[in-house]
Amino acid sequence: MHAQAVDDRASEGERIAAAYASAAEGDTWAALVQAVSDALTDLAEAERRSLRRERLISHGYVRGALAAEERA
Repeated sequence: MHAQAVDDRASEGERIAAAYASAAEGDTWAALVQAVSDALTDLAEAERRSLRRERLISHGYVRGALAAEERA
């Protein structure tokens, strides 16, 4: 799908694909490679944030358990 063919009824995926194709000046292979690269980067960042959140939660449980032991 080309950027000029995208209308209000296009799905989010179609609009994103059209934007990548437009940025790659119609080179569909370059658009695909860039889209996959961006998706992998976003996935890695989401995983990094998830692991950080898990560590913070685990750290909070440990701190809470230590405080409970000190009160006992």
